[in-house]
Amino acid sequence: MAKLRSNKQINGSFGTLWVNKEKWMDVESFEATVNLNFEDVNMSEDLATHKKLMGWSGEGSIVVKKVYSRGAALMADAAKTGVVPDIELIGKLEDPDAYGAERVAISEVTFNSFTLLKFEQKTLQQEELPFNFADYEFLDQISA
Repeated sequence: MAKLRSNKQINGSFGTLWVNKEKWMDVESFEATVNLNFEDVNMSEDLATHKKLMGWSGEGSIVVKKVYSRGAALMADAAKTGVVPDIELIGKLEDPDAYGAERVAISEVTFNSFTLLKFEQKTLQQEELPFNFADYEFLDQISA
């Protein structure tokens, strides 16, 4: 195996996020995780506990610089009316010095909470938007 060059590690500063096809330029951080759900399976004459995959769940978080009312714009009406908007995320991680780009489409997104108002003196404000999702698709993956 060839030696890995340190400049190929991706710098997160080149990450980009689109929410419903709108590019959000104020994203501080983004994370989406798939959690696998397993049930225990016990086998005859075997003391080990085996696992059977039963499904998965998706969750994540977007942290934005407080420039706009992002959370309120997405979910304020839904909280009062019960009508949840369709939300799709597309995240891209690319570094011009790396081996390529990684892009993922995330759909059936539901935001779990949003901040009505928050401030702290002499502090740059951020807003966190935790979410769940029910589908995803890799659009691009990085390979050497």
